[in-house]
Amino acid sequence: MAPPIPSHATPADADAAADDWATRDDFEESPAGSQSHPPAAAAAAAAEEAQEAAPLAPPSEDIKEIESTLQSLELQPSDVPHDSLQTEAEERNRKRHLNVVFIGHVDAGKSTAGGQILFLSGQVDDRTIQKYEKEAKDKSRESWYMAYIMDTNEEERAKGKTVEVGRAHFETETTRFTILDAPGHKSYVPNMISGASQADIGVLVISARKGEFETGYERGGQTREHVLLAKTLGVSKLIVVINKMDDPTVGWSKERYDEIEGKMTPFLKSSGYNVKKDVQFLPISGLLGANMKTRMDKSTCGWWNGPCLFEIMDCIEVPLRDPKGPVRMPIMDKYKDMGTVVMGKIESGTISEGDNLVVMPNKANVKVISVYCDEDKVRSAAPGENVRVKLSGIEEEDIAAGFVLSNVGNPVGAVSEFNAQLQILELLDNAIFTAGYKAVLHIHSVVEECEIVDLIEEIDLKRKKESDPKKKKPKRKPLFVKNGAVVVCRVQVSNLICIENFSDSPQLGRFTLRTEGKTIAVGKVVAVPPAGSAIFKA
Repeated sequence: MAPPIPSHATPADADAAADDWATRDDFEESPAGSQSHPPAAAAAAAAEEAQEAAPLAPPSEDIKEIESTLQSLELQPSDVPHDSLQTEAEERNRKRHLNVVFIGHVDAGKSTAGGQILFLSGQVDDRTIQKYEKEAKDKSRESWYMAYIMDTNEEERAKGKTVEVGRAHFETETTRFTILDAPGHKSYVPNMISGASQADIGVLVISARKGEFETGYERGGQTREHVLLAKTLGVSKLIVVINKMDDPTVGWSKERYDEIEGKMTPFLKSSGYNVKKDVQFLPISGLLGANMKTRMDKSTCGWWNGPCLFEIMDCIEVPLRDPKGPVRMPIMDKYKDMGTVVMGKIESGTISEGDNLVVMPNKANVKVISVYCDEDKVRSAAPGENVRVKLSGIEEEDIAAGFVLSNVGNPVGAVSEFNAQLQILELLDNAIFTAGYKAVLHIHSVVEECEIVDLIEEIDLKRKKESDPKKKKPKRKPLFVKNGAVVVCRVQVSNLICIENFSDSPQLGRFTLRTEGKTIAVGKVVAVPPAGSAIFKA
């Protein structure tokens, strides 16, 4: 029997509705071959029955009927996103993900190279490029239009300087990349540090133009500082792109390319890079896109036989992270959006929807509502991914940059002092490094003022190589150290910070010390107080 029609319906409506239900019932009940009731007759009979039953039907039953119909309709499509999420996750798992940071001296062409990569990989259409060209021309800066893809705010465009770390995504056949465009200007080095601390590989952009390479490389130039910071922050592989090779002062000259490579190689070695294994040099033109997506045209540059930038980035190998390790995600930023959303890079472990985690150091228990990679919602995200995680159980104002999302069972330690092995790079004029020295500590996404409270031991690198136990001298406890020294010292901060031993988690155990806008030392955490304690026991 057909369901009752609402009592306020007109007979015509009743007919139409009953007819509709009847044909549906007929479709469901009678097998394909059976023709026992002609549809028209069945419909007519159903309509008569419906008209008789209509006045008797209580309205509440009618509402329930409609609600249940709506529910059954709603339930059907809910499986579709489920499947698409699954295929999306499979697609992601097939392609590896790498974070690439563009570093180098101001005006070397980092934003232009990043913009060109996005254009060549089809992330930006021609119309947008034409708009940027016109905008750059209006500002009498014709050659800046590619940089506008990465430098999005007005201040950056007006000055031609990157301030914030630009972020964009592109894909090749085998890899998904996140580009981090770091600022080159010395005033914005803290921003550069936050960009480099998320990166797996670095692209060091050097300008080949006469005078520009020299300015960036000499003392006070950002090329040196950026390389040291990149190494300290865990950028294990470096691609050195020698940009602006098309400049009239260079003209794709092999002599100029060799000169720059010759000067950079010893410096990269002294910074801790294995130049044969971890560094690759190549000439490009960021503005023209030469030797970036496709190999160099012999008519442009006859002497270069090597690969192009995309090939090198595709083939580069980076150390694998442990997806089954303890969850560690330093929080870089947070905002409100129908709940609390935190942003950061997963350094180890896997974060999935529904996980119960803890935000350290304030020990707030939270639940993961949803996980987003780039702009896409995913069920879970592996180490190395830049993610946005929506949490319940904590307010946005209770989170600060530098807090760490971690397992409930194995949370990251929260300490206010630790022992570190430091390499002193360049102290400010007339300064000596001794107990009582104050600086700004940068470790993962933490920026905190710190004080050196004790120099424990100076390490003599020359003697370290002569590892004969008989010749071992007793530890030397220095009163002060100078430039170039390697020293183990105790560092104290006023607030609790989340760190781990470098040997356990390199990403949470390496740091830089800066003072008055200069990087004075790089180091690694060698000892932290025992679990559950913020300070060392006397």
